[in-house]
Order: sequence, then C-alpha cells, then structure tokens
Amino acid sequence: MSIQSSARSSLRLGVNIDHVATLRNARGGSYPSPVAAAKVAAAAGADGITAHLREDRRHIRDEDIVELRAAVALPLNFEMAATSEMVAIALKVKPHAVCLVPEKREERTTEGGLDIIAGRAHLAPVIAALKAAGIRVSLFVEPERAVMEAAAALGAPVVELHTGTYCHAVIDEAPGRIAAEIKRLAAAATYGASLGLEIHAGHGLTVASVAPVAALPEIAELNIGHSLISDAIFVGLDQAIRTMRAAMDAARPPS
Repeated sequence: MSIQSSARSSLRLGVNIDHVATLRNARGGSYPSPVAAAKVAAAAGADGITAHLREDRRHIRDEDIVELRAAVALPLNFEMAATSEMVAIALKVKPHAVCLVPEKREERTTEGGLDIIAGRAHLAPVIAALKAAGIRVSLFVEPERAVMEAAAALGAPVVELHTGTYCHAVIDEAPGRIAAEIKRLAAAATYGASLGLEIHAGHGLTVASVAPVAALPEIAELNIGHSLISDAIFVGLDQAIRTMRAAMDAARPPS
C-alpha cells in the first residue's frame, strides 16, 4: 500500500520519528512517545510515518513498531536491515511498506545507499518474501543508473534515493557540488521512473535544502526526520512539519 497523495501536491511527506525515541531512550521510560509524535505528524499533514528498527535498538524499539502499526492510521514505512531477524518482524507486523537500508553498528546514522549490485543474491529472497506478504518494498540506494537497473531487476517496486551527499554539499556551501548532486539525483529519478520504479528520496533534507529535490517531478515521496525533530525543539513538531510541507508544496505546486 502506497502512502496516499496529499491534497496539497502530488509529493508525499513521510515523517521519520526515530529521534523522538532517541530522546526517550536518553533517560529511559516511555516519554516522549514516538506514537504520540506520529499522531501529531498525521494532524500536521504528514502522509506517512517512517521508523527504523535498528539491530542495536538504539532508538525505535520492537514495541514501537507494533504500536505504530496498530495506533496510527497513516501508512507505516518500516526501515530495516535485510536480516532474518528483521524480515521475521516485518512479516509478523505487516507494515504498509519496508525500506531496506544498509546498517553498521558503529555509524551514527545510515550513511550511503544499499549495495544492491553486490548484494543481489542476498536481497532477492528477502524482497520476494516481503512482496509475497503484500508489503511494498523499497531500496535505499545511491542515485546511479546501474543501481536503478539493479533495483528493477530485483523486482523492488520503489527506490529511495540517498540525498545525503547533496545535503553535505549544501552545508559546505559548495555551489558546484550542489549542482552536480542535483543533476545526479535528477538523472537517476528520470531513468528509474522510465524503468517503472516509483522514486522516493531522503536523508539529511532540511527546509533550507528540500526545494531542489522536491521540484524533481519523478519523485513521489520524501522521507524526512532529523531536521523535523530538531526544528520541533524550537517551534514544536506540528509547526515544523507544516513549515516543511509548505516548502515542499512551494517547490512542487499542485497539478
């Protein structure tokens, strides 16, 4: 099941609530609640909720995934590594979507796209099992032509383009790199769409950097988390999401 299009534009916003759980886990207990944050996101105009259950459970916990699936009406995008443990959880909970991501225990956050070319033999049965259960599968990947071809060959209906390199160029105020990365994202989005893939994007996007990515017509969905939770410290989660939604809509006016 895909996240449904918003009334504002054809570009959907998935809100990642991982770092609400990071704050909760800093002191233990149950507050602040990722489920409560997901409900705020729904009221503020999010089209879906994203949560990454990491192998070390550093933020989202198993019970969060179960509660999100049961308590929030929006589609749940379950980010996970392609391990037997995570596949079993996904098949039990049956989220609307699974996004397969690379995962290293020592990293602060997911860095770089999944190597679906070298990992094809491992990924193929994982994708097949999830699809057989009626779960939409996306692959978090680098925006490269060969990667789009590999994703299509694997039978994954969706790719999420890694925007982290572009966002680092924005932070470094490097116009040449920014232009090159947008060109790379645009080329991958166009080619991927021509192969029948649904194109999503995410990682590191902020209100200041989202417009050039949101403007790419082939992109159907952006998944954004860290900047929204960070902005929420100052303006509240509802306003942070509404501001992001407005920036996205300004870059992609309703058709």
